[in-house]
Amino acid sequence: MAATKSLKKCELDAKWYLIDATDCTLGRLAAYTANILRGKHKPTWTPNMDCGDHVIIINADKVALSGQKADKDRFFWHSLWTGSLKSRTLGQMRSDKPEKLVFNAVKRMMGRRTAVALANQRLTKLHVYAGAEHKHEAQKPVVIDFAGLNRKNKRGE
Repeated sequence: MAATKSLKKCELDAKWYLIDATDCTLGRLAAYTANILRGKHKPTWTPNMDCGDHVIIINADKVALSGQKADKDRFFWHSLWTGSLKSRTLGQMRSDKPEKLVFNAVKRMMGRRTAVALANQRLTKLHVYAGAEHKHEAQKPVVIDFAGLNRKNKRGE
């Protein structure tokens, strides 16, 4: 019987992918990106190693929210000081800090069973930009047409 081959750190190679988030549904985009960051799309996936790839998301300010989530969904946070409860709607977050909105969506799609240190290490490979410009042209990222993969991935039209 042959033993199961486990990967070494030197055998891992990370590719770079570019995804345009224009009119793409936020949840579907976050789930797809989380799978690439975890390395689940590779046949050599190992749950205890960071075998994922780098992902660049551009046009985060043009991401689509389905239904009335832009107006009705609220996020709350509190600093434990009296009277310091703050809240924002998804629409306000999309207009103020779209990079943070997409980053938090991908972070929450990583899974709760993932070790925190490993999840944080994988999240360092996520690069989100509000506009169409990014600073990773030197890495020659492979463009993924996320909107064309499934008709449900894109809103509008």
